[in-house]
Formats: sequence, C-alpha cells, structure tokens
Amino acid sequence: MGIDKKEIMKQQRERMIREHISSRDISDQRVIDAMRETERELFIQEKYFIDAYGDHPLPIGHGQTISQPYIVALMSQLCEFTGEEKVLEIGCGSGYQAAILSRLAKEIYSIERIDALAQKAGQILSDTGCLNVKVIHGDGFEGLPDEAPFDVILLTAAPDRIPQKLIDQLADNGRLIAPVGESIQKLIKIVRKGENILSEVITYVRFVPMVKGSN
Repeated sequence: MGIDKKEIMKQQRERMIREHISSRDISDQRVIDAMRETERELFIQEKYFIDAYGDHPLPIGHGQTISQPYIVALMSQLCEFTGEEKVLEIGCGSGYQAAILSRLAKEIYSIERIDALAQKAGQILSDTGCLNVKVIHGDGFEGLPDEAPFDVILLTAAPDRIPQKLIDQLADNGRLIAPVGESIQKLIKIVRKGENILSEVITYVRFVPMVKGSN
C-alpha cells in the first residue's frame, strides 16, 4: 500500500493548527478555518514538503520566503475581516498569504515586484480556486491608487517606515498591518479614523526587506 501524501499533509496541517495556531492567541475561527483549508505545500518547492507545516519561514527563491504559519494567522486576525473587505497586499511572494486572504475578504489585489514570483503565484492561486485574487507585477511602494481606497492593506515585507502613499490609499476605518524596521522590526497595526492615524505595536518580527521598484 502506497503512502497517501495528501493525507499525510492533512494530518500535518491539523497538527499545525493545534500546536501553533489554536494553542496561541489566534481565536478568530474564520482565520483558523482558512488556515485549515489552505494547502501550504502547494506554495513551496517540493524539496521542502517535509517542513511544509513547521512553524517557520521557508525559501521560495529569488531571496524571498514564505512566512511562518503563526505570523500569517496573526496578521490575518489583526485585519479584523468581516468578509466584505477590499484588500491590498504588498508582497505576494508564494501566494500563500493571498490564498488565506481569499477566504476572508471579498476582493484582493496583491502586488509582487519580482515578475517570476508574480506569475507563479498567480497560476497557483488560479489553479486552487482563489478567483477573487488579482496578482499584479509592480512596485509595492506605489500601491494601487486607481483601485483605492482599501479597507485593509497588508505588507509581507518590511519597509523602514510605512510609505505615505499607502496610508493615503487606506479607507476610513481601514486597517494597515505591516512589519517595519531594519535589524529590529516591529509588527504594527494602523487604523485610519478620518484624518487621524492610530498606530499600535503588536510584537517583534523578522521579514525580508521591502524593496522599491520591480524586476
């Protein structure tokens, strides 16, 4: 009898939920369900399958990584989704975070500066039925002014400071979640209340740097 890899991955996914998501401070059931329904192994190279559900980042090529599951869940929970949001993601990477977002929000635009990653992520997202995600090859520092305002803006790479252009594209009562900093990075949450910008530090993190331009 052959080994059912899909069943093994499912068991590992349930273990990830149990040990690294539900047992910590992730209480939003919609986020937990999205993590349970999304096959992380589809977004990584086959040689890393054994680590698909370990709670740590994995390389995806081009000097980029797929974030650890707990941080994906935490950032998703901080967005406070109702299901009706229009979302801008900066840093599509593998497409894994976008796949989670597709189960939590109405419409997602995901910018990726590296064309090869954008094309690959777009194909995987399409193949896995995440049809409410549009992947765009471009410069995340510019955002998408033609599609603004956004209810949620989520950064998966760390700038030195939040670009003003992104804050300007945030809707009233909109939430922006981002890692910020160089050697020491803070995960911050910004909420826009009219002309007021409220900011809060959530925890310390480590992300790849956010780089201007596209290639």
